[in-house]
Amino acid sequence: MKKVVLVPDSFKGTMSSSKVCEIMEKKVKEYFPCCEVISIPVADGGEGSVDCFLRAVGGEKIRVKVKNPYFEDMEAFYGLIDQGKTAVIEMAACAGLPLVENRKNPSKTTTYGVGQLIMDAAGRGVKKIIVGLGGSCTNDGGCGAAAAVGIKFINRNGNEFIPTGGTLHEIDSIDMSGKAEILKGIEIVTMCDIDNPMYGPNGAAYVFAPQKGADRDMVMHLDRGIYHLSEVIKKDLNKDLADIPGTGAAGAMGAGMMAFFDSTLQMGIETVLDTVRFDSLIHDADMIFTGEGKLDSQSLRGKVVMGVAKRASVANVPVIVVAGGADLDIDEIYNFGVTSVFTINRLPEDFEISRSKSVENLNFTMDNILRLMVRLKLNATEKMSKKLQPL
Repeated sequence: MKKVVLVPDSFKGTMSSSKVCEIMEKKVKEYFPCCEVISIPVADGGEGSVDCFLRAVGGEKIRVKVKNPYFEDMEAFYGLIDQGKTAVIEMAACAGLPLVENRKNPSKTTTYGVGQLIMDAAGRGVKKIIVGLGGSCTNDGGCGAAAAVGIKFINRNGNEFIPTGGTLHEIDSIDMSGKAEILKGIEIVTMCDIDNPMYGPNGAAYVFAPQKGADRDMVMHLDRGIYHLSEVIKKDLNKDLADIPGTGAAGAMGAGMMAFFDSTLQMGIETVLDTVRFDSLIHDADMIFTGEGKLDSQSLRGKVVMGVAKRASVANVPVIVVAGGADLDIDEIYNFGVTSVFTINRLPEDFEISRSKSVENLNFTMDNILRLMVRLKLNATEKMSKKLQPL
């Protein structure tokens, strides 16, 4: 093999995508030392996304003083890639769950810091901003981020305020006139890997707020607030976002990005593949390795494996999927460009046991796949040699 591309998702709860790439690359080099190996750790928008992009395409990490989820000063970061033309922001850097520790309260937390990161990136002259949603501790519908770029929220008394999840119901009107001019002309893309609507049983509050510290009463209050926000957005901005898949992501930050930043919502894998110019990278590749923790019906809904396989199919490049485990109902995946699937777990063990062996098991599986490939290559070479021998 002359060229291999590695583009795995993380194995949730066991290995990051960067770690999976590291193991895969080491094994490929062990058996094919002259092979060009391109590693593309996949970012899903959550914690670690900036580092994934920087590893995949290079760039610079920028550190900035912003507000944390409780409006306190903190140092956050984002990435500059593509020779400074594109910024990559993960909202978890300043609005993530680990930042609130034992203070979880999605009725009071804010995305204000995310807006500050967007403003800093814009001030550096970027042409495109990628915002990753995931791992948030907020439920403010992106209002905090909007306030940070000059958008005004007015209550019934005519006073301006910065809404949080618990005060969304107080918004009477939204004034876009003060939005920072510097944002004009900048393309903003939001990475979003879920399809939840803004509110309701499958919305931001009911599905995600409990893990952010909300009890049943708070969940209902937050949901009513998001509903109210959607109605004000419809009234003042003429945008009906309530039922658009993904608008409920990260405490309805998906809706906020669309409403206040004119952003598009895009599956994380598509953002990554576009950014690294995947189609041109694989045109001369001999093999692609991808994978994830568990291959199941969800894998057929546009996640990493499917995104990679569809593009590889167009380029006629074989795709090997290495997964922690695989359900019985995944046969359809072979119709979309996947060549073969290998699972790394060797024994029927509980996840709590097998997770501690994930590195060992991935090494073992990659070793066996590559041993087979070497043997097949030798067989093909020997057969060709015999054909060329003079009679």
